Amino acid sequence: MTKKRKRRKPEQIVKAIQEGEAMMAAGKTEAEVFQALEISAATWERWKKQYGGMKSDEAKRLRELEVENQRLKELLAEAELDKKILKMAAEGNF
Repeated sequence: MTKKRKRRKPEQIVKAIQEGEAMMAAGKTEAEVFQALEISAATWERWKKQYGGMKSDEAKRLRELEVENQRLKELLAEAELDKKILKMAAEGNF
């Protein structure tokens, strides 16, 4: 039986990191913290690397920028494709 995967928002991840660090400072082991947060050690390390030291609003802004960047990349790819099609049509290579 597998557990259902939880998707957390950046603000939730930052809050979980803060809670986890507080638990560790209170003397809990890493295993206890990971179990309480329902994450693995690999997830903890990935979160710490990506969101460590951020505030909740900074993490939310980062996510918004990542989404906007992806959208812009898609628009650029479409524009390049259109440009290539028009160039081929102008040359008569169709």
